[in-house]
Amino acid sequence: METGYQNIHQAIIDRCLAGERMAQYELYKLYSKAMYNTCLRITNSDMDAEDVLQESFLSAFKNLKNYKGTASFGSWLKRIVVNNAINLVKKRRLDLESVEDIGAYDLEIENQDGQDLSYEVSVVNEGISRLPDGYRLVLTLYLLEGYDHKEIGEILGVTESTSKSQFNRSKKKLREILKEDLKYAG
Repeated sequence: METGYQNIHQAIIDRCLAGERMAQYELYKLYSKAMYNTCLRITNSDMDAEDVLQESFLSAFKNLKNYKGTASFGSWLKRIVVNNAINLVKKRRLDLESVEDIGAYDLEIENQDGQDLSYEVSVVNEGISRLPDGYRLVLTLYLLEGYDHKEIGEILGVTESTSKSQFNRSKKKLREILKEDLKYAG
């Protein structure tokens, strides 16, 4: 017995498939804010996030007939959004270093002085936005969007170990940014 995912918005999706524009608007209202935030975390630009959001919804509505219902509509849409946002970042010449190219780079990210640092969410978000594209992208996909390193590697066309090393370097760089901010704030 095969069971599919029970989508709570299936009635709206069915209306979209029937060509109802108002149903498309309803889906847009339901998901646009969350998807915009995902776009913004990946692109780090309001204008780019808005462009990716619109492109993603257009693509989703155009390909809605391919939605199989094996996962939630939100998950399906998020995959489209993430892929479009990543493609935009790649166009900006995202350069993920291969793990083979890092040599003896220290991937240890533990706080050397053993100090436990706590930060407000807004401070951390600001720090994340200041990371280089490659670091921010992997950190966002792993921590905020919930992808594992194997999935990130597939999405970005890099190895799983490259994703892990980029993630570790992004955490180290973020810690440096936050410590620097703390030093100037205090």
